[in-house]
Amino acid sequence: MKGVQQGIEESERPIPELETQLKTQLASRVGVEQELTQARGNLETLESGIRTLEAQRSSVAEGVAKVREGLEAERVQRQGMAVQESNLLEQLGSTGHELEVVQQGMPDEATEAAWVEEIERMSRRIQRLGAINLAAIEEFDTESERKNYLDAQAADLEEALDTLLEVMQKIDKETRVRFKETFDAVNTKLGELFPKVFGGGSATLELTGDDMLDTGVTLMARPPGKKNSSIHLLSGGEKAMTAVALIFAIFHLNPSPVCLLDEVDAPLDDMNVTRFAALIREMSESVQFLVITHNKITMEMADYLMGVTMHEAGVSRLVSVDVDAAAALAIA
Repeated sequence: MKGVQQGIEESERPIPELETQLKTQLASRVGVEQELTQARGNLETLESGIRTLEAQRSSVAEGVAKVREGLEAERVQRQGMAVQESNLLEQLGSTGHELEVVQQGMPDEATEAAWVEEIERMSRRIQRLGAINLAAIEEFDTESERKNYLDAQAADLEEALDTLLEVMQKIDKETRVRFKETFDAVNTKLGELFPKVFGGGSATLELTGDDMLDTGVTLMARPPGKKNSSIHLLSGGEKAMTAVALIFAIFHLNPSPVCLLDEVDAPLDDMNVTRFAALIREMSESVQFLVITHNKITMEMADYLMGVTMHEAGVSRLVSVDVDAAAALAIA
């Protein structure tokens, strides 16, 4: 039994010659497969090149067709331009002009677009003119005469305007000078009157701008013992006395024979009323003052007193008293 199995195993083993032949055949097969793979790759490369060349051929064919179409269009356009040139030359000849003369008279920078635009503009102007007006010459003479008249009127207006502007400049210049002189004079007089009214202190006028025609005026008043930065910080009496000083400073610049004061001393205390009365007494040498007041101190400095009394019920009378005469009678 053992011998039979051994024989079977030996029969399953390949013969050495067949093994060698099989190896040779396998090696040959591998080489053939490699050549086949390379041949397939070459074939694909050739097919891709063929497709590329065919695409290029189609593109070139399309380009050739477009060029042919362009040439045909150019030929047709050239024929049309030749016909148009002939028509234009005929039209130019009918106007009595020669092409060479016209070309010589054209500027070097002339372009077709510019001349076409000019022709269209002239055509529009001709259309706007409408039908021919046989009375245009007479109308032109009439309008020309009217234009000359209006030109003369315009020249007169311009001359008058120049004169007016010159006068305005002179007025502005004189106004600036007179305003500055008036301002300085009032400021100087205010500086003199304010200490008299308050028994000291100072007051000045200041300009808020550089242009005399547009500037404003600020009043700076500082009674003795105060360092206020604004006139609004003063009391009612101080404001009233400051106003009196300013009004009298202006009044000194352009005085009048009569001055009426109505209840000016109402907000003042006795000391300020005394100063106010002294100032009126000083200025009364050149101005007649009419003072409406209920203050006894103010009444004491008056030369004449006038009042209304009701001696009987419902009947009022005006009473006038000469203070000096009444004092003389009282002494006698």
